[in-house]
Amino acid sequence: MNVRQRQDAIVRSLRRNGTSTVAALAQDVGASKRTVLRDISALRDEGFVIHSEPGRGGGLQLDARSVQTTVRLSVAEVFAILISVASMRATGGLPFASLADVGLGKIEKALPADKVRDLRRFLDCLFVGTLAPQVNISNMGAMDAALLPAFEAAFLQQMHLRFEYHDAKGTITQRYVEPQAMLILPPLWYLVAWDPAREDFRHFRMDRIGKPEIVEGDAFMRRHVPFDDHVSPLRNLAR
Repeated sequence: MNVRQRQDAIVRSLRRNGTSTVAALAQDVGASKRTVLRDISALRDEGFVIHSEPGRGGGLQLDARSVQTTVRLSVAEVFAILISVASMRATGGLPFASLADVGLGKIEKALPADKVRDLRRFLDCLFVGTLAPQVNISNMGAMDAALLPAFEAAFLQQMHLRFEYHDAKGTITQRYVEPQAMLILPPLWYLVAWDPAREDFRHFRMDRIGKPEIVEGDAFMRRHVPFDDHVSPLRNLAR
């Protein structure tokens, strides 16, 4: 259980039980009392109102109203929600679009300014178009859940990305690239990247990418990606 998962578990436990002790929370989340105390402090810094009552019968209590006004979403999580809504709109498959826009607007308003900036930078890397009818989608697989968090670091910090790629014939190769854009050609998603070894852009189907890994080192420069005429920035379609 990572820090985020542990803190979310603490909030759920406090909401479920009403009152709890540090010792009980530590047992619930499988951590030390000292770790739980640090988590409580971090949650308070994020806006959660957690009361502490000393003595017999006391403990920790969470003010439920603070949960309703605190959005604990990472840039990658907000991005996942937004691109899911926007990509459905782009393909004409989004009922209740106006309500979805209102909800997304509330989420964005609740984000800190630095996360809003990151979110907008992330959105600038996203494009949508139409898949050519001859493309075979019968072997389309599921995308690795680790992709989006890795992409967040790769795109926002302009860090190189290493991953395994399974081509259409099942051959597995190791790739080392500079991520430049994400392209949605429903129902397929592609990572568009500059391949330094080939000195050219490459499109990688995201359902064929595995074991993504950020490579620490010098940041690369953003490049202009030459898309076809039918491809548009998702930002133009997201509103």
